[in-house]
Amino acid sequence: MAPHLLHGTLDATIYEADRLYEGFNFDLCGTTGGPGKRTKRFLSEVKRFVLCRPEIVGSRLYATIDLQRARAARTRIIQNEHSNPRWYENFHIYCAHTVSEIIFSVKDDNAIGATLIGRAYLPVEEVSSGNVVDRWLDIMDDDKNLIHGGPVIHVKLQYYPVTQESNWSQGIKTPSFGGVPHTFFRLRRGCKVTLYPDAHVPDDEFTKSLKLMGFCEPQRCWEDIFDAINNAKHLIYITGWSVYTKIKLIRDPERQKPGGEMILGELLKKKADEGVNVLMLVWDDRTSAPEFKNYGLMDTHDQETKVYFENTNVRCVLCPRNPDDGTSIFQGFQVSSMFTHHQKTVVVDGEYPGSKRGIISFLGGIDLCDGRYDTRDHSLFGTLDTVHREDFHQPNFPGSSIKKGGPREPWHDIHCRLEGPVAWDVLYNFEQRWKKQVGNKFIYSIKELDRFIVKVMELPLSKDPETWNVQIFRSIDGGAASGFPEEPEEAVEIGLVSGKDNVIDRSIQDAYIHAIRRAKNFIYIENQYFLGSSFDWKKTKDITIEDINALHTIPKELSLKIVSKIQAGERFTVYVVIPMWPEGIPESDSVQAILDWQKRTMEMMYKDISNALKAKGLKNVNLREYLTFFCLGNREIKNPEEYIPPEKPDPDTDYSRAQESRRFMIYVHSKMMIVDDEYIIIGSANINQRSMDGGRDSEIAMGGFQPNHLATDTQRARGQIFGFRMALWAEHFLLELEEEEAFLHPESLRCVRSVNKIGDDNWKDYTSEKLEYDLQVHLLSYPVSISSEGEITALPAFEFFPDTKARVLGTKSDYFPPILTT
Repeated sequence: MAPHLLHGTLDATIYEADRLYEGFNFDLCGTTGGPGKRTKRFLSEVKRFVLCRPEIVGSRLYATIDLQRARAARTRIIQNEHSNPRWYENFHIYCAHTVSEIIFSVKDDNAIGATLIGRAYLPVEEVSSGNVVDRWLDIMDDDKNLIHGGPVIHVKLQYYPVTQESNWSQGIKTPSFGGVPHTFFRLRRGCKVTLYPDAHVPDDEFTKSLKLMGFCEPQRCWEDIFDAINNAKHLIYITGWSVYTKIKLIRDPERQKPGGEMILGELLKKKADEGVNVLMLVWDDRTSAPEFKNYGLMDTHDQETKVYFENTNVRCVLCPRNPDDGTSIFQGFQVSSMFTHHQKTVVVDGEYPGSKRGIISFLGGIDLCDGRYDTRDHSLFGTLDTVHREDFHQPNFPGSSIKKGGPREPWHDIHCRLEGPVAWDVLYNFEQRWKKQVGNKFIYSIKELDRFIVKVMELPLSKDPETWNVQIFRSIDGGAASGFPEEPEEAVEIGLVSGKDNVIDRSIQDAYIHAIRRAKNFIYIENQYFLGSSFDWKKTKDITIEDINALHTIPKELSLKIVSKIQAGERFTVYVVIPMWPEGIPESDSVQAILDWQKRTMEMMYKDISNALKAKGLKNVNLREYLTFFCLGNREIKNPEEYIPPEKPDPDTDYSRAQESRRFMIYVHSKMMIVDDEYIIIGSANINQRSMDGGRDSEIAMGGFQPNHLATDTQRARGQIFGFRMALWAEHFLLELEEEEAFLHPESLRCVRSVNKIGDDNWKDYTSEKLEYDLQVHLLSYPVSISSEGEITALPAFEFFPDTKARVLGTKSDYFPPILTT
């Protein structure tokens, strides 16, 4: 059967299976096939007979849908219905898969794993036309032989190609756009959004020039969080991957505030002593144990934070990533030991016109912990005796410390503040998590909140030209949030995905998919990780594709978007900014494994683009003019007045080499995507399976637009999102006024060639043996070479990252399982 591309939406229903266990009086002397085939078939029958004896151990039957090598959906478990389990479950599947068959599997759940009963196969050409397919399919054994007794499964499918979607490649057409459908939280109108680049922005000529150029004036994240906490009268609710009590939110000597000298822990205790209800949910790192001196492998300070708030009025709860009740023993171990609570939110009450107060929420990528405070300067050595004297963070070198000196690890991140109706959805997320972990104790009920908080009514079409329409998205499951319905029918109605007795909200992935599909001109991404769509990675001898399970479709959606534009003869560019390597010792197994997955992901995308260009008859085209990757780095000359460390790193180490060369990467921790300067996603979710799965790390994000600043046929979007993108580009590569016009149209060849040249030239300066001045531009082209066929190799002379012995392209790990590094 010839494979077909399914790019669109597949509506699928699994009704029931029948005659499942009527085939166990099997034919031991089957006559089909040769001796080897009969032996294999016999063993397959024996396996089912031995492992699936419902009359002895009962049954826990569920069904799955696979698009060739990718799991797409899974039903709940039906217990002790041996022959005729009835699921009657509907699935809304976003597909971007090239397949020859749609596969339906029936399995019997065990305490550890599951036993395959059989599979049914539907040729993809039966659905690719868009016709409704409603039929019974034969369930077969491992070799596609009919099973005795004739078990069957009843399914219904209809495929809708992406080109039939109303907003496909057209952007947000009208201010009445309703947001992403089939999600837990709906779009909220009449909101206010503040966008933050980095934790702080100093007062200087650069900041003033951004305003004069007509871009947005950058706001100050940690100052605003300090003010919000300090001004709260009733509640302060915090979630974090890490919360460190010893950090100071106010550090700029030119912008001091009353009380700004307090560390975060003292500020929270002060507010709790004033009667404010301070509740904290901090991820419980299971490795924070005596064996690791209570630091934990991730050094999140969770035990320190818990002890700090003991016997105070602050209620700090360490929150493990507990599995959902429906997981097997092995899956439960994976969830609790490998995954995290990754949300970063602050919810407070704030001033609002009238006698009552309103809700203000913050979310994004910045944890309230050490190593996060930075400005757009991203200094390596210059702030070690000032704002980073008590906040030295450098986890990429073993034994690093302020005593041994820089370079510190600079930190680039993105956060936002939400006001209006959408802020309540962030509050509700906290309530769901608190009630799951603690119960109803301590947290305000809705009735209690009504006494002092005004719930802002939605404004259908606010006349405020700066109003926002915003929607909250999550990756979370019933193991982490209370209030999810148990019945699949109810779950589907409120945008949740049910499967194997687990209810999942994975709307962040859905939001990315919808935004990419709407995109008309360009996409700009900043993210800490970039890997996924493993179902379409190149087959190699060292991996089994089916074992990787990095199945989210965001990279594939991006490459298919570019392909569609090439086919239509239209310009489109995707810009991606990632770290030089994932945080950690770059030669380590885990970092090298992630870099290997990243390389395979990039190569898959470039091969799609290469094939599309060939099909269009376009030759000698630079693939980076359609998809281009960057990282950030800095380099500083030695200042005679800078901090002099009393000790030195060990010789011939990454640490000593980086100190001598006076350079280091700027760590990109952002989780953001901008589409056509009119839609933005900001949150805690990385572009990897951990963040996009819903059943792995818990995440939260916002997606929003300004209805009065949408693109039209004659005018590009020029609202706050445009200004924010331009401010980020100014931070990364110092826009000059005379160059501004090129950067107003990021899809254009002039723009992408200009940005690529900036990155290429700056990589040369970053890696040069000579250092005569501070690096003026932070943007670096990601150090890989891309052939016209889409193959990725190391740059000549750069098999390893500068100053390290770590391979740029990574190395497959035989130690860490893929579930941990994807």
